[in-house]
Amino acid sequence: MSATGTPRFVRLRVEVVLEIDDPRELTRAAVARIDADEFMPEEERVHARSVAHEDSAEALAALVEPFDLVHDVPGVELVQASWSSEEVDYDPDAREWDLDEEDEADTDDEAPA
Repeated sequence: MSATGTPRFVRLRVEVVLEIDDPRELTRAAVARIDADEFMPEEERVHARSVAHEDSAEALAALVEPFDLVHDVPGVELVQASWSSEEVDYDPDAREWDLDEEDEADTDDEAPA
């Protein structure tokens, strides 16, 4: 709740591009996390292991936990989270990967104070 007693909700969007330089190590870590999840039903566990072995993006998604991003942030509580991971063709020089481009567009539209 805010200082006025009214809850405020904020959507935080984060985009990260990662280079996977050791897919086998990533897969091992994902499978270990899957195996350690005491709440995952066995049928889901079998499927998750299989998918992690087939797709590095899925292995990564098994290791990423949005709660870890905010659990130490004072004054906030994670209400809902979703995430996905996919392989992409990455070219750091391509305009579509210029993450600052969106920020520049936002500042161009702002009226002077």
